[in-house]
Amino acid sequence: MNATLDDIRGVLIRVGATQLLLPNATISEVLSYSPPEPVENAPDWLLGRLRWRGWRLPLVAFPVLSGQGDEQAGLGSKVVVFKALGGDPRLPFFALVTQGFPRLVTIAADTLLEESDGEGDALPFAVSARVRLNDDIAQIPDLDQLERSVREALAA
Repeated sequence: MNATLDDIRGVLIRVGATQLLLPNATISEVLSYSPPEPVENAPDWLLGRLRWRGWRLPLVAFPVLSGQGDEQAGLGSKVVVFKALGGDPRLPFFALVTQGFPRLVTIAADTLLEESDGEGDALPFAVSARVRLNDDIAQIPDLDQLERSVREALAA
């Protein structure tokens, strides 16, 4: 398959029992997991803060935040650093715990389909869509909601 100008480079990221599909441009770096510094009175999905390039990044367990599981982090986990899109100069980056490395994919309009879960299609918290990309089922996270949740948790 040849890429066209309309194709988008994306990444599939394994988080708990699901995958997230994101534009490749939102990812800054992939790191090996190391235990973060705890954040006092943080919700259970905010695992703490990691030091990265002079920043202290909030580290999020997406399955816990979205109500889809309680997976935290462990041996073999990776950390994906994202560029925050919300424009808050105090939160230019945040990080998610993942299982393994992100997988690069090419997203063509004819290979991306909306997917039904067969259960009334209520989407989990901080998920904007459920899609099928070729043979992969994935969720598209609501990055605005994710960033807002992190900002609110850090402000509390």
